[in-house]
Amino acid sequence: MNDRFEYDNTQNTDQGTNEMSFEQMLDAYDSKIGREFKPGDKVEGQIISIGENSVYLDTGTKSDGVVDKSELLDDNGEFQYSVGDILKLYVVSLSESEVILSKVVSGAGMAAMIEDAYHGHTPVEGRVTGIVKGGFSVDVLGKRAFCPVSQIDVKYVETPEDYVGQTHHFLITRYGENGRNIVISRRELLNEQIREERAVFMKELAEGDTVQGRVIKLMSYGAFIALGPGVEGMAHISELSWSRVEKPEDVLRVDDILPVKVLKIEKPLSDSPKISLSVKQTSGNPWDNIGTTFSIGDQVSGKVVRLTSFGAFVEIAPGIDGLVHISEMSHVKRILRPEDEVGVGETIQVMIKAIDMDSKRISLSMKDAAGDPWTGILAKYPVASVVDGTLEKKEGFGLFIRLEPGITGLMPMSNLRQSADAGKFESLKPGDTVQVLVQEVDEDNRRLTLAPPDQKSSGNWKQFAKSAKGGASFGSMESILREALEKKK
Repeated sequence: MNDRFEYDNTQNTDQGTNEMSFEQMLDAYDSKIGREFKPGDKVEGQIISIGENSVYLDTGTKSDGVVDKSELLDDNGEFQYSVGDILKLYVVSLSESEVILSKVVSGAGMAAMIEDAYHGHTPVEGRVTGIVKGGFSVDVLGKRAFCPVSQIDVKYVETPEDYVGQTHHFLITRYGENGRNIVISRRELLNEQIREERAVFMKELAEGDTVQGRVIKLMSYGAFIALGPGVEGMAHISELSWSRVEKPEDVLRVDDILPVKVLKIEKPLSDSPKISLSVKQTSGNPWDNIGTTFSIGDQVSGKVVRLTSFGAFVEIAPGIDGLVHISEMSHVKRILRPEDEVGVGETIQVMIKAIDMDSKRISLSMKDAAGDPWTGILAKYPVASVVDGTLEKKEGFGLFIRLEPGITGLMPMSNLRQSADAGKFESLKPGDTVQVLVQEVDEDNRRLTLAPPDQKSSGNWKQFAKSAKGGASFGSMESILREALEKKK
């Protein structure tokens, strides 16, 4: 007896049982007889048996469906289904005992199905088989369809060959000539999916959030950063770093993954919301801790980041710029143009002169960091000492002679005329080295008066004594000079 329809009278005597009676089974069997299929119909059936070469399904009719097992293998050649799984297949042919099924519909049924999908705006599965002029050739249910290159993806297609062999779902956008002219699009489906995912993402995104983003494009004014499905924002160049940024590519690269802060969201429910982002605000403002980092009088190294007509801006820490005014660049020479002294990108030593927290400004000095050569000048070049110098230039009123970088003295013509070596000094050329006598030192006003060395023995002690800084008496100065002469003899 057939096990599926074995009848047990004892079971049927119990009116309270939930088991199907023999009469009910017959009714169910009879109801299947009235259901008929035709080639091309789509059938959904449950697997009832798996053989060595065939798989059997319950089609909901008196005839079981059968499909070749090889059609159900995956890309690795493995069979992944089990008894009880539901499959959707197409009717190929019918007999009294079984319905032959296949994953691919053929003939008139296939054409009808494609046309139905076109009118019903129903996605169909297609496999990209090759590249043709302007797009791709795609196999859709055994029919050749054309997908324009602009419709294969939502992004620009740089390498069309990457799509060949791929299987995707498409929408049929044109169906003509009884299936001989079929145009399809994948882009529409992707855009629809993106819109749905964007709506979900935007419901959860709020101003002030910090999220991960990917740099997708760099412009002169900032960077465009992808946040989620179909959602991107723009970080202005001023929001890329606490340090001054000349070009976005100096601090970012396309495809960089980085945290960004959402500053503002405009039109959040539209297809193209406008989102303002900040990269720098994901880290603390360096000015918040400047009081514990720097103090007035500190000497620090910094990088020149910008030059102006009035000075140089120097970055002494990420996001912390200070100004070296042109007047603070050198003790030893007059600077007319900052670029004559420093260049952008150069690392220099500076001293912090002032910090203004309210306006976020720092005043820096290069010359104070280098040290003032006039400090302690009297001890280094005492009055009546004879030192070597280099002629810088001649003027009608005297000679400018440099003792060292930043220390230049004047030999007045009145001192020169009193010297027997006047002709020697008058014949000097700029750059020539000569010995001079230190006659007067004024450290406060940065002045140094020089004379020819032979004036040291001229007996004019009073003039030297009066010019000596520090208030030394004539007598004491005289004794000092006489002692110096005696040592020389």
